[in-house]
Amino acid sequence: MQLRTRVGSLVIAALLVAAPASAQMVHSVSGGLGVFFPRGFDSRVTGDIWVEDLFPSTPQHPDLPFLGMAFEIGDFKAANVFGEWAVSFGNHFEIGAGLSYYSQTVHSLYLDVENECQPMATTPPCNQLPPGTRVEIPQDLRLRMLPITGVVRVLASRPGSIQPYIGGGISAINFNYSEIGDFVDPSDGLVFHETYRKSGTALGGVFLLGVRIPVGGDIYGITTEYRYQWGAGDLTGVDPAFPAPKIDLGGGYLNFGFLVRF
Repeated sequence: MQLRTRVGSLVIAALLVAAPASAQMVHSVSGGLGVFFPRGFDSRVTGDIWVEDLFPSTPQHPDLPFLGMAFEIGDFKAANVFGEWAVSFGNHFEIGAGLSYYSQTVHSLYLDVENECQPMATTPPCNQLPPGTRVEIPQDLRLRMLPITGVVRVLASRPGSIQPYIGGGISAINFNYSEIGDFVDPSDGLVFHETYRKSGTALGGVFLLGVRIPVGGDIYGITTEYRYQWGAGDLTGVDPAFPAPKIDLGGGYLNFGFLVRF
């Protein structure tokens, strides 16, 4: 009987200890909009396609002019939408899983090269112009990203008050990148139409810095977060082949959202 009493007492004590811990585990969902800022020219990964497009390293015919394209890496700055589910353990520790979506198309052309319309041309714009007319050589550069992230946050203060936080985690960045348009063969200067495309998933790290502002208590809140992601997509293994093996998917996000705790 004494043994049963002791065991029962231990079980009750364990339940009493576990109950507060369970009560402190709070779920939340959040979502919102933000802006993605790609990494700049000087900090991009070696072998990056945008660096290669701007300043080609492929040997070219000596009679050809410079074959760099005319666009800015900053042109890929664009809006993103995001959502996240998180679990808090106590007031200062949280884990979360999230998803975001980004897509941007940048129009480009060759900086120092134009195409000369040939007789009997069948493709625009040369099919509507006199032979010998010189026209620009355009391309569309398109990047889509769908990062799936797992993060850990360490928060200051308590829910219901302003909570600055810092954190980090990992990201699986699903991406699709394409270059579609007219291109110049560096070996002979001939202009051709082509579609280059590659999809894949790149793994990388994420750094977080943000603040939560309560709205009428500890249930609702407004979030402002800066996050920086690292990752590079593999562009090899496709035909036709890209002129560079990678695309740097790194950059910063400035996100604004709304949070609900339950």
